[in-house]
Amino acid sequence: MRSTRRCSRNGCPRQAVATLTYVYNESTAVVGPLAAFAEPHTYDLCEPHARSLTAPRGWDVVRHEGEFEPPPPTTDDLVALAEAVREAARPAPRPPSDDESHLSSGQQTGRRGHLRVIPPNH
Repeated sequence: MRSTRRCSRNGCPRQAVATLTYVYNESTAVVGPLAAFAEPHTYDLCEPHARSLTAPRGWDVVRHEGEFEPPPPTTDDLVALAEAVREAARPAPRPPSDDESHLSSGQQTGRRGHLRVIPPNH
């Protein structure tokens, strides 16, 4: 199951049901049904914020007149598969062994996933 998108307003924990898009060259704010994908220049809004949105003086607000409904649950198995692969790919934490954590000079090496940082020889 995919994670639900939340309202873009700071501190609002509600589920998003509408998308706000600004059309700057027409001085218009458009509030419509929730877009299929989150876009970088749009804002997801919950129903109370979608209904109460106001625009700056001189701007128009075009608002969807129907009901704002939460998106239906996804049946996309590809999303679930991708999330399962990401979870399985996370390395399990393990304590460093003596030969990995110390060099003969007493300096430590660092380990980040599959990479190992070795300090330069002096």
